[in-house]
Formats: sequence, C-alpha cells, structure tokens
Amino acid sequence: MLTARRRRRVMAAAAAAVSTTLMLALASCGDSDSGSGDDGKTLKLWHYESPDSAMAVAWNAAIKEFERTHPGVEVKFEEKGFEQIQKTAPMVLNSNDAPDLMEYNKGNATAGHLSQQGLLTDLSAEVTKHGWDKKLSAGVRTTSQYDAKGVMGSGKWFGIPNYAEYTMVFYNKDLFKKYGIAEPKTFGELTAAMDTFVDKGVTPLANAGAEYVAHQYLYQLALSKADRAWVDSYQLYKGKPDFHDAAWTYAAETFADWVKKGYISKKTTSAKAEDAGVSFMQGKSPILFSGSWWFGRFAAENKFDWGTFLWPNSNLTLGSGGNLWVVPKGAKNKELAYDFIDITMSKKIQNLLGNKGGVPVAADPAAITDPRSKGLIANFNTLSERDGLAFYPDWPAPGFYDVLVSETQKLITGSAKPDAYLDAVKAAYDKGVQAP
Repeated sequence: MLTARRRRRVMAAAAAAVSTTLMLALASCGDSDSGSGDDGKTLKLWHYESPDSAMAVAWNAAIKEFERTHPGVEVKFEEKGFEQIQKTAPMVLNSNDAPDLMEYNKGNATAGHLSQQGLLTDLSAEVTKHGWDKKLSAGVRTTSQYDAKGVMGSGKWFGIPNYAEYTMVFYNKDLFKKYGIAEPKTFGELTAAMDTFVDKGVTPLANAGAEYVAHQYLYQLALSKADRAWVDSYQLYKGKPDFHDAAWTYAAETFADWVKKGYISKKTTSAKAEDAGVSFMQGKSPILFSGSWWFGRFAAENKFDWGTFLWPNSNLTLGSGGNLWVVPKGAKNKELAYDFIDITMSKKIQNLLGNKGGVPVAADPAAITDPRSKGLIANFNTLSERDGLAFYPDWPAPGFYDVLVSETQKLITGSAKPDAYLDAVKAAYDKGVQAP
C-alpha cells in the first residue's frame, strides 16, 4: 500500500520534471501538430520503436490495414524518442497536443504513475468488448492493470501490450567455435567460457554503464538467487525488501568481481546501450545479455552465426508484457484508437510480428516459420509456464532508473564497494517507495 507521503513525493518528482527546457521542447513539438482535430478523420499515433524493429514493421502494416478498413481516415504517425516521451509525458498529456494513441513504458513508475494522475483512459470496457484479456497470459497482463495508487497487477486496465519481451543471452557462435567453446548449459559453463575468452585477450561481455545494460546484468544475478516472493516484495510492495540479503549481496559482489576478472571492461562505464549492441553486432563482444527488443535488428544486421539461450540456472529473468498502447484521457478520437489496438492484436499482425523477431502475444504458432523466431517464442513460453518474468529493476519508483545507472557505474569504476552500492540503492528505494 502506498501512503500519502509517497503520493506527495511522486507528485513532487513529476513537477520537478516539468522544466522550462521541456516546456520549450514541447511547444516546438506542439506547433508541428496543429491542424489535427476530433473530426473522426485523423488518428494521431506516437511510438518510439526504431523503423527496423519487429514492432515498427508490424505496426506499419497495422497502419496500412487500419487505413484500408477506415476509408477517409488518415493515420498521422510521429516517431518520438523513448527519453522524450518518458520525460515529457505528464505535461504532454495535460495539453491539447496529446495524441489519440501512444506507446508508453509499463510499470508503477511510468504507466502506473500516469494512471494515478488521471492522465490515461480506463480501457476496461474495451478490453471486455474486444476480448483482449483472453489473449494475454497472467504474467503479461500484470503490467496492463493498475489500482488507484498506480500499483500494477490489479485494478483497471490502462494499457494493452501487443507483444511481450524478456532478456536472454545472445552469443556469437562463430567466436565460440573459434576458441573451442561449447554453448553453455549451466552457469558454471558460462563463467568458464568467459574465463577462456579473457585468457585469449577477449572481453566477453558487451556492456553499457551509462544506460540499462549494466544494472540489468546485476539484477539478473540477484534473480538467479531469488524467488517470486522476493520479486513481489521488491516490485509490488508485498513486503519490505532487504537489500543486504543473500540475493542482492551475491549480485553486487559477483558483478564487481566480474569487472576485476575482465568479463566487463571498465571502459564501458560511459557506454550507451547502442554501443553495447553495436559491439556485439560488429563481432567485438562474444556475449550480450539483453532483451528481445534487439532480436529483429540482430537478425537483419549480424554478419555471423549467432544464437540465444536463457540465463542458466535461474527460474527468473527480466521481462514482462511489452510497452503499452495507452489512450490519453484527452485524446480526441478514442474510438479510432481502440480500432487500431484491435488490429495490432489480430492474427495477421501478430504472425508478422513473430516472423520479424518479436514476441507476439496472440500469434498462430504454425504461422511462425523463421527458425530463430520459433526459438525466441519457445523460450518465452518456457518462461511464461514457470511464471519466470520478473519485470525490471528500475520500476518501483520514479527516478530510480537514474540511481541504478549512477550507482552501478561506481561498481564498474571501483569507486564504490558492493556494500556501499547496496546502501545507496536501499536509500533511493526507501525514499521513492513506502513499502508496507
């Protein structure tokens, strides 16, 4: 349960985010949007997927299908940046420039925060009408519903994901073969493989200290020693997390040890996620632990043989339903938005998404013909069956992402020890979240 104290903190954080710089940026965006209205002839759509991603390919096909089935209606699509939407959403949705439909990040600190502020449309009636809930597994559905305090997992429907996502180990089969290393089946074999690469002068792990990649390595290490109750305590406030328990301590100490052993380069302290992905795509790093959002791009751009496997000896991994389609409270053409969501949930679009390297929520398995995509979906089904999706470490509180980035960077540089790291993370968590 979240207290009035946390609500005040959340509101203060949101207010602080609305800086003069952002106002000017939004004003310039708003000027370009003038002219769209509520005449039922325009669907104003925003998302931030890269053009070559599986999601963007599928959604472009959905736009064509929508315009075919809605003669005279134009989809006015605008590609936004993830950070742009993340930082400006509260103010955009409170303005006349709100789109009819937009992609937004899921979780308590994002979609839950906006729903609590009354900025999103309650989609519960549409969910029942279209049967979207029947197409979503329990783990995927968690991030679609939020209670009155903005906590995910129950309450009204404020978003619909038409894909899912999870993290996995991407590995360069050619480099593994070059150095005589078999695909790791256990955690011990994974660390032995990394030792071999280090001995050969190769830094095994692609990493990005300046963005999410580094702290997702650390969270996965914690998850390998955790269970569902641990996740619920941390993510859903069903208890008070102990940041010096066995799981967190193991994660911080192991991550720091990996830097010392050369599995992770200190030079990646200021690297971005794009740098990590490119390092893997260029064949410089033999291993990248990251999300299925890279899959389609790797399939299109990698010039070497590659594969994936789930993090060994762990029942849990990072993952959830994908980012949400949300309908702003002030959207002018809500019925058109609902129709578009329904098209993205159709078998035609779901099957396309699956064959382009996405993780569809309602595809026909027989229609997925790409071998790697079949493996991607099979591994996701394995996770779903064992309730293995453990969300993302930055979700519990607004602003927590930046704390995890900066504190994990200190572990990479060695300027903070594991105990100090865990103390700092605990302090930020307690400040942002009032657990029962």
